[in-house]
Amino acid sequence: MAKERVERRLAAVLAVDVAGYSRLMGTDEEGTLAQLKACRRALVDPKMAEHRGRIVKTTGDGILVEFASAVDAARCAIDLQRGMVEQNATVPPAQRIEFRIGIHVGDIIVDDNDIFGDGVNIAARLEGLAEPGGVCISDDAQRQIRGKVDTAFEDMGPQSLKNIAEPMRAWRLRVNASGSVAAAIEPPIESTQALALPDKPSIAVLPFENMSGDPEQEYFADGMVEEIITALSRFKWLFVIARNSSFTFKGKAVDVKEVGRRLGVRYVLEGSVRKASGRVRITGQLIDAVTGAHIWADRFERDLTDVFALQDEITAAVVSAIEPRLLQTEIVKATRRRPENLTAYDFYLRAMPQFYLSTREGLAEALRLFHRALELDPGFAWAASLAGVCHMLNVVLGYANDPQFDRKEAVRLAHLALSIDDDDPETLARASVTSAFMVGDSEGEIEMADRAVALNPNSFNTWNCRGQVYRIAGLPEEAIRSFERATRVSPVDPRLHMTLTGIGMASIELGRFDEAIVAGKKALRQNSTYPATCRCLASAFAHLGRDAEAHDAAVRVLEIDPAFTISAWIARGGQSNAKLLIEGLRKAGLPE
Repeated sequence: MAKERVERRLAAVLAVDVAGYSRLMGTDEEGTLAQLKACRRALVDPKMAEHRGRIVKTTGDGILVEFASAVDAARCAIDLQRGMVEQNATVPPAQRIEFRIGIHVGDIIVDDNDIFGDGVNIAARLEGLAEPGGVCISDDAQRQIRGKVDTAFEDMGPQSLKNIAEPMRAWRLRVNASGSVAAAIEPPIESTQALALPDKPSIAVLPFENMSGDPEQEYFADGMVEEIITALSRFKWLFVIARNSSFTFKGKAVDVKEVGRRLGVRYVLEGSVRKASGRVRITGQLIDAVTGAHIWADRFERDLTDVFALQDEITAAVVSAIEPRLLQTEIVKATRRRPENLTAYDFYLRAMPQFYLSTREGLAEALRLFHRALELDPGFAWAASLAGVCHMLNVVLGYANDPQFDRKEAVRLAHLALSIDDDDPETLARASVTSAFMVGDSEGEIEMADRAVALNPNSFNTWNCRGQVYRIAGLPEEAIRSFERATRVSPVDPRLHMTLTGIGMASIELGRFDEAIVAGKKALRQNSTYPATCRCLASAFAHLGRDAEAHDAAVRVLEIDPAFTISAWIARGGQSNAKLLIEGLRKAGLPE
């Protein structure tokens, strides 16, 4: 039987993609679609036809076009980007549609009006290297069009393209705000290669600008940035650019998007330092380097006395502010991602808001998502440790249909997480608190909790877990110190109701019933359905003889947990050290 002949031809392939499409759709689906359709009708399709391009296919946010000539493809790309500059002139920055374009000349396979092969794949990969509003072309395309298109080229050097065996040299041409092709720009660092973003959130901390004109403040600012880089590096879920790479931008006016492209990071932290009248003012801002959106900004002003103590204080303040903000930003991104594109890390991010709810339904959904993450990545220690915490909370909060099963699963998953990574502070912290509730080996659990905070003293989770471990071990003073440190590290954390309730329970054991009520009421405002908070308030009110309020809190306990009894609660949660708490529950009239 004769082999069917494959049709091949040489062509210039142009790939177009909408930058930040997921963000635009997440903000306004209907408006984005309407704007994109209008752009196609008024600009894209006419320009393709004018330059004799054949639109092969379109996706939601992309277009693949075939040209017989590389010159036609390049002229079309330039006209298209100039036209978009004009169209965006009256559009708010957050709503602008910007294209990335890649062009390659190569051999393609034609099948039923569709095109395939490396010629297509390379154009698509080059489009991914282009910045919003930019055009990236292959070395083959550059040789075809140089001298024939009025433009300047910037050599990007050899590029490693996904699924392409050999590195390929690439070139960039830009369109400035006025619509003319910009001259090549000298790169701020030696390598001009655009790096792909890592699988996990990535950040670069740029040298803070010294606004004082005082050289001594230069050393102070540099030292503080180095401390921030070190502190962020302790969070293993973050990819942090090393100091030497970040400091190649020192003293240079830089574009944050360009920094992100060159260093291969999603987020950039930048700031300034100004000294005046014995005080120092530090400003910082966290920026999404892909979209240019500002995620966080703040100002810190302190007396300039002990420079090293001040560096430590500002470092802790900056890191504790941006770490939870980064996590929340990543969670929002994951919830907008299409289900068919989800990775293990996306499932973990989607599980976190459900975990924070601390409800029966929330924990069940979080468990499902954590287990999906583990199916995709059996070496994902965080997913294993958090699944263990969910099972533990099912037992402690009275949600478990089969407490023995949940207890065994909690311990098994904690051990699994430690077997994967016993040097990760978050994993150690979660394993320590799971064991404290489910096993009760105080010495071993305290050792794990202490090691976790030593490995990362800037983590809300390590301090919060340490507080619970010490409280369960019967050491309420140290527990409160840990809980207070946690609230300083992350004062708006979504898990703050657990921390405040921990302070309340520990305060009861110290006979500080008024303080327990203050903490409990704060926790209740954070989360009105967390049963431990209601138990804390019922006990504290009862100790103070505030019987009506104690009764109301006890009623709320039984509404949330109808099967609650004091004896069952002691058995399921390892609360035998909480003597005054238990005494107060009895005084509040809760069933024995």
